[in-house]
Amino acid sequence: MLSMNAYSKDLRLKTLAAIDRGIPRKEVSDLFGVSLSTIKRWLERRRQTGDVNIHKIPGRPSVKGEALREWLPAHLKTNPDLTLKEHCEAFEDEMGVEVSEATMSRNIRRLPGEWPLKKVTPSPRTRRGSESSVAMAVLSLRCQAPCVRG
Repeated sequence: MLSMNAYSKDLRLKTLAAIDRGIPRKEVSDLFGVSLSTIKRWLERRRQTGDVNIHKIPGRPSVKGEALREWLPAHLKTNPDLTLKEHCEAFEDEMGVEVSEATMSRNIRRLPGEWPLKKVTPSPRTRRGSESSVAMAVLSLRCQAPCVRG
């Protein structure tokens, strides 16, 4: 998942300048690759404030996110073979904050470099390379069904 960056102030100004010159909003939208609702929002912001500066996203900063981003790189270097669940448990033990496996996975994926994402520990019953329940079901059916050719 990629995070969205704000449009540059230069693009905002050029888009609104084109609208001011009388070019239809649909054409401006197609020309600059900006949605009609975004143009409408910029026009409204300019009407209300007199500028189209980029505003910070409202709300308080994430408590878990900052702590996890600081803790994770060193932890992954010392414990690269843990599963996501084990990483979550280690974070909770050390920092006292619970995080989900999805949050842990996202934060590992956002780190620079290659980090293996282990979701589950491999079971000794699964075939090499196929850890799905479907593969296990097929394997168990083959073992149970007698081979009769006729």
